[in-house]
Amino acid sequence: MPRIFLALLLLASALNAAANTAVEPVRKDERWEKRHDGFVAEARAGGIDVVFLGDSITDGWRKEGRVIWDAHLAPLRAANFGIDGDRTQHVLWRLEHGTLAGLSPKVVVLMIGTNNTSLERGSDRLRNTPDEALAGVTRIVATLRSQVPQARILLLAIFPRDEPGTAQRARVEEVNRGLARLHDGQHVHFLDLGPNFLGRDGALSPAIMPDKLHLTEAGYSIWAAAIRQPLADLLAAGR
Repeated sequence: MPRIFLALLLLASALNAAANTAVEPVRKDERWEKRHDGFVAEARAGGIDVVFLGDSITDGWRKEGRVIWDAHLAPLRAANFGIDGDRTQHVLWRLEHGTLAGLSPKVVVLMIGTNNTSLERGSDRLRNTPDEALAGVTRIVATLRSQVPQARILLLAIFPRDEPGTAQRARVEEVNRGLARLHDGQHVHFLDLGPNFLGRDGALSPAIMPDKLHLTEAGYSIWAAAIRQPLADLLAAGR
């Protein structure tokens, strides 16, 4: 069923590509492309077993999460290819322009799509519907399967954001329900860490996500602890 679901989603996204910006690769700007070029150079240098792909939440491993990264993830020969502000279309562009060129990672940790589910700045216009965002992530998963077929993909649910009961929280949850169906237990491994960040009332603590989106060092510590065993299992399976 997961393979059929993936194929149907890809077919649907291809038929609606003109209407769905989430599946069309897009370059951002010069600063962004310079960062991408740095990742390409890092990939060509090799020595990477684990690749993290994502947006500002992944990018934040370099800042608030630096101490945690150095202690727990760097020893796994991990590379952080997250860029702040990225949406699915930007990750697709990067993949099409050599982000993983020459690499044979054992695991790719992917979390992307939260920026697709939000409103355009200064507007009440939604960037992408949950279905469109899901199609974008699905296209990334398919691209990874094509480019690095030996890699296991640890597909993370988009982290919860905003207040419980809001439209923004609901959109993220809807995308995650679709992402869960991409799990096949062999190549794609879906993991929802959302409950690790939420209180009993479903709220996000300021100690973990002060702006209800980005993580503090405590938040990155929770993330690292939650993926420690799944990463170890996937790395062992790739030997």
